[in-house]
Amino acid sequence: MTESGAQSGPTALRIILGAHLRRMRVAAGISRSDAGWEIRSSESKVSRMELGRVGLKERDVGDLLTLYGLDDEEERGRLLTLAREANNPGWWHRYGDVLPSWFHSYLDLEAAAQLIRVYELQFVPGLLQTEEYIRAVIQLGRGMIAAEEVERRVTLRTNRQEILTRPDPVRLWAVVDEAVLQRPIGGVKAMLAQIDHLIEASQYPNVTLQVMPFKVGGHAATGGAYSILRFPEQDLPDMVYIEHLTSALYLDKLEDLDQYTATMEALCVAAPPPSKTRDHLMRIRKDVER
Repeated sequence: MTESGAQSGPTALRIILGAHLRRMRVAAGISRSDAGWEIRSSESKVSRMELGRVGLKERDVGDLLTLYGLDDEEERGRLLTLAREANNPGWWHRYGDVLPSWFHSYLDLEAAAQLIRVYELQFVPGLLQTEEYIRAVIQLGRGMIAAEEVERRVTLRTNRQEILTRPDPVRLWAVVDEAVLQRPIGGVKAMLAQIDHLIEASQYPNVTLQVMPFKVGGHAATGGAYSILRFPEQDLPDMVYIEHLTSALYLDKLEDLDQYTATMEALCVAAPPPSKTRDHLMRIRKDVER
C-alpha cells in the first residue's frame, strides 16, 4: 500500500472508532455525561469523539473501554491500535503548507471511499485532470504563484489520482457538463490533451463518465457541483461534499443524502449513457481543435 494510496486516513479511522465507542456505550447503558466524567471531560467531548470530529487519545479510549466492560484483550488491543493510527498524520501531511485546512478531511475520505460520484460544471473532475490542466487550474485567479508551490500542488493532485489505479481501486462515476470541455483552460493544446485523457479514462473498468450536453437544457443540479462518497465500512456513512471558494460542506444527514443522491440519479438519467461518452468526447475534441 503506497503512502498516497492509503485505504483509510485518520479522519476515516476516527469515524470508525467513534462509531464503535458509541455502540459500546449504548449497549452498556452509560450516558455521554458519565462517559465524559470517566475521561475527565464533558458530554459534548464524548459526542464529538463518537462522531469522529476530534482526535482520540489512546488513554481516553482505554478508559472508556474499561468503563464499557470490554474484557476481550484481543478486541481491546485492536481498538487501541485503531486509536493510535487515527492520530497519525495523513499521507498529505507534507503538503499541509499548500492545502486549505478544510480540505484535509476530504483527502482522507476520498482515499477510504469505495465509490465516488461527481457532478462538475466548471472543471474536469480532479481525479481525471492531466498535469498541464492541473497547472492551469491552480493558477486561475491567483496571480503569480512560485513555481515550487505550483509543482507541489500538481504532485499532490497526481498522488490523489493513484486511488484509481491501486490494486483495490476506487470506483468513480462522473457527470461532466459540456461547458467544462468547451472551456480551453490552459490553452487549446492542453485542452485537447485533457480530452484525450478523458477518452482513455472512460474505458477504465472502474470509471464511468457521462457528458451533460447543452441540448439537455435545464436539469436537476441547479445548486452546482458536488460529490457523494460511499465507503465499504458500515461505520462510515455516505458523505456529500460541496466545495466553496474558501470553505467546504460535509453533509451526512439522511435527508441531505437522499436529496443529493436523487439529484445525481436524475443527472445520470438525463445525460446520454456512458456508451455514448467516447463519441461525444470525439465531437467536442473536433470543436476545440478548430
